[in-house]
Amino acid sequence: MNLLLVAATRPEIQPFLSAFPAESDSDEKISIGQHSVDVLITGAGMVAAAFALGRHLAQNTYDLAINLGIAGSFDFGLSLGDVCLVQEDTFAELGAEDGDDFLPIDQLELGTGTQIHHPNPDFAISELKKVNAITVNKVHGHELSIAKAIARFNPQIESMEGAAFFYACNQSDIPCIQMRAISNYVERRAREKWDIGLAIKNLNYTLINLLER
Repeated sequence: MNLLLVAATRPEIQPFLSAFPAESDSDEKISIGQHSVDVLITGAGMVAAAFALGRHLAQNTYDLAINLGIAGSFDFGLSLGDVCLVQEDTFAELGAEDGDDFLPIDQLELGTGTQIHHPNPDFAISELKKVNAITVNKVHGHELSIAKAIARFNPQIESMEGAAFFYACNQSDIPCIQMRAISNYVERRAREKWDIGLAIKNLNYTLINLLER
């Protein structure tokens, strides 16, 4: 299978890159069994992700693209380090304000705010927890904005790239999945409570296990 692995930052998939070095120093192509794997590091945020993916997918095609990264969880039923499969992801800030109301882009009839994954059926993942996500430019860290986000979207997790990844893949007709590991809860910013190391470790272990299996 011809695969594309997409991450915002190299540290998020460094354990995988260390376990499976690229074929040469000049590219990011990796062979794992019968899989040929390309790696794309986009940079953080939906703009960087959309640009990098648009440029890359205009010149390459894949059997499956996999977005990997860490995420914050609104759902306290999820544990730090849990690896989740995102089923749908929404551009949370794409729309208009009307006083105290928020009008999503769908209601404005200017596009579709919620993007859905379309996995390759030959690469089924059944053991991961299924979640719904939002993609944001500004991660939430204030009680009022968190409450508004929950009321509007009822999300379980948030990231800064996921919906842009889905959008780029769907526009390019590339099957896609998004895997996120929980590094923190969405609350008032408290870095001392986060466990980025555990999230990255579990994310990469899951990825390696899937590809080798």
